[in-house]
Amino acid sequence: LTTLDFSQNLLIDYLFCQHNQLTSLDLSNNPNLNHLNCGTNQLTSLNVSNNTNLQHLDFYDNQLTSIDLSQNTGLIEFRCGINLLTNLDLSQNASLENLYCQSNQLTSLDLSQNTALKTLLCRNNQLTSLDVSQNIVLELLNCYNNQLTSLDVSNNFALITLYCEINQLTSLDVSNNTVLIDMWCNTNQLTSLDVSNNTALIYLSCSDNQLTSLDVSNNTSLSSLECWVNQLTILDVSNNTALTHLNCEQNQLTSLDVSNNTALIFLDCSSGNNIPSLDVSNNTVLISLYCGGNQLTNLDVSQNTSLTGLWCEDNQLISLDVRNGNNTNFTDFISINNPNLFCVNVDDWVWSTVNWVDLNSIDPQHYFSNNCFPSAVQEHTTNKELLKVTDLLGRET
Repeated sequence: LTTLDFSQNLLIDYLFCQHNQLTSLDLSNNPNLNHLNCGTNQLTSLNVSNNTNLQHLDFYDNQLTSIDLSQNTGLIEFRCGINLLTNLDLSQNASLENLYCQSNQLTSLDLSQNTALKTLLCRNNQLTSLDVSQNIVLELLNCYNNQLTSLDVSNNFALITLYCEINQLTSLDVSNNTVLIDMWCNTNQLTSLDVSNNTALIYLSCSDNQLTSLDVSNNTSLSSLECWVNQLTILDVSNNTALTHLNCEQNQLTSLDVSNNTALIFLDCSSGNNIPSLDVSNNTVLISLYCGGNQLTNLDVSQNTSLTGLWCEDNQLISLDVRNGNNTNFTDFISINNPNLFCVNVDDWVWSTVNWVDLNSIDPQHYFSNNCFPSAVQEHTTNKELLKVTDLLGRET
């Protein structure tokens, strides 16, 4: 549709005309309109000043540069994402509960009069500051990808979900957000993060910061932890028995104990750590294991019967046991750049030779066996007894 005429429909209260090619929409004769969804059109302007009963307004994905909501005092939900808005006046919309203004060109956002606000999505704008101190019933805050240098959520006691990644935050205090379940604060400039009061936390992503320590011992409900690209030297996840997803790659870890994390299905401790040994024998439901770029000399995944992806490249392996009874379901097997590794234990050496021999996945000296003998290196390094010394004619000297 390119045009719509509702001038004679005076009693209309619900209008859904999204996903068309409308360039204009005249609603001046529709005072009873309660719900309007005109998203994904080609509108450059929209006048809703006569629609004083409007409670739900959605013009997502258009080309509006401004909107006047001063007459829509009963507005409860407002969606204006993916437009060209540079300013948004919500001072007359005290009943507003849900605001979606993402992907615009907003440099500021005044929410001081919107005390009923529960949901705020203002990601992908140009905000340098954001004051949510008056929004004490706020449950979801997404301010991802702005230019924020600080964020005060100390008054947001009801906050359940917080997305503040890709900003310029140097600190973040979430000690008052005790019902927080989901938090993403990655790609900032955080040097510390205290989540000891956030005992309900299930998902935590604090990657790509400058953290030197992280204590998650109180977060026993944690299911997913992403703390990659930091400066962590120690990570204790022994209390996080519900953990299913752990990504701690590109830190400075010298050890990692996942023996208590029996629910783990994804583990990435690769690239930049210096872990010399890794015991995954208790992680029997593990599906994907990334442990490349460490100092591993031995790796046994024979107990990981659900494993279908193994990346153990760039280590110092001399022993690798992949006999987990599930080799034929593997989607990835990478053991390249392990110069001291020769024989790899597998379920079926014929199958692995046919399916895993690839210049990009194994070294030229690697071969597969159903039962590797101890390597020559191991034999000689364990037997140091001098038997006898002879001359060139075989005579003992």
